Amino acid sequence: MLLARTFIRIGVRLSFLAVYTLLVSCTTKQSSTTDAVYIGEIDRWHAERVEKLKSPSGWLNVAGLYWLNNGINSFGASGDNDLVFPEKLGAAKAGFYLLEDGKVKLTLLPNAAITSKGQVIQEILAFNPDSTRQPVMEFGSLRWFVIRRDTKYGVRLRDLESPALQDFHGIERFPVDRSWLVTASWEATPGRTIPITNVLGQTTPQDAPGVLVFTLNNREFRLDALDEGVEDELFIIFGDATNTKETYGAGRYLYVRKPDEHGEVIVDFNKAENPPCAFTDFATCPLPPRQNVMDVAVLAGEKEYKHP
Repeated sequence: MLLARTFIRIGVRLSFLAVYTLLVSCTTKQSSTTDAVYIGEIDRWHAERVEKLKSPSGWLNVAGLYWLNNGINSFGASGDNDLVFPEKLGAAKAGFYLLEDGKVKLTLLPNAAITSKGQVIQEILAFNPDSTRQPVMEFGSLRWFVIRRDTKYGVRLRDLESPALQDFHGIERFPVDRSWLVTASWEATPGRTIPITNVLGQTTPQDAPGVLVFTLNNREFRLDALDEGVEDELFIIFGDATNTKETYGAGRYLYVRKPDEHGEVIVDFNKAENPPCAFTDFATCPLPPRQNVMDVAVLAGEKEYKHP
């Protein structure tokens, strides 16, 4: 009888151990599967990000930025122009831009053979800087258009055959880590603006509708979020202790969805990305405001892009 009870106790213990082992195994497999799915999502996001960089509207083909002076600004492939374009433009003297009273007018010489949407252009008012509604000039692999930064007007040049595009070899990243995926509470600040300075030294007020408040390593952090007019998106410019070491010296960018009905925002630092200035000298990147510089190393997202 005693022997039978002993066998029963042993059997119960073995059954419990088997069940426990099975539960641990299932939980581990489920966790591994969840991590694999999450890593796959981040990898797909990064692949799309790279394709945007390489696209005709991406930053890798930006090959020039020419600031306009008030009055006439000649341009062409010849070195005696105000705006000296690459030799592949063909025409030594292609025409001129006239900047007057905050408006830009473009006049092209007949031999320039420059087009816009496939049509040969001779004269055009280049209105709506930075807008998809403004005309883009075309010649061979070159594309250019007018931009505005505060009171400055300029011509941004793209080369769809740019060496920087041809030599692009990808962007190094930190390993994807779920611990850098946090939920932030949203402190709304309607009607508020904060000063944002860009690499040109220009400081302008930007809409800052709220603050993201979250915890990392048992410490609270606060980041001002900017509204760039995208319906469901907020823009964050932040710095951290990895800048000038593993990551770009002037900080990184992060885009998040606007707060949900509970006033929460998902912040995923695995999607932290290099600013355009990491890829080209002809960008005008905004810099992190002082309050968005974190005294912690954010070991997530993109590392500094290493040019060939």
